[in-house]
Amino acid sequence: MTKGRKTTYVERIEIVQWTIAHGLVYSGAIERFSISYNQVYSWVKKFQEKGEEGLRDRRGQHKPESALDQVERLKLDNKRIQARNEYLETENALLKKLQEVERRDAGKNNILPFKNSPRKSTK
Repeated sequence: MTKGRKTTYVERIEIVQWTIAHGLVYSGAIERFSISYNQVYSWVKKFQEKGEEGLRDRRGQHKPESALDQVERLKLDNKRIQARNEYLETENALLKKLQEVERRDAGKNNILPFKNSPRKSTK
């Protein structure tokens, strides 16, 4: 069994055209181009359904916001809000830990605690 390999867009078109020209003989394409059966089969299928555009690698690309419908736009906004919320929670936890460390060290080294510390100063 041949392992798959990385190919360019032009190579994929060439492989698909060769495979179709030779009567969908996938084993011939596997030997000739050193690629896996799954790659050839999926490329031929995509080519037959969508043409050459179906062979483009679209991983990591997103739709522009103008092309999104209302549900997709709301899902995207929800995802952004959740990420921001997680960031703020992490920041809050870090600040609490910092205040705790400063309070603990304040008694040992005669250091004043953090200004916004909930601990009341003893003056």
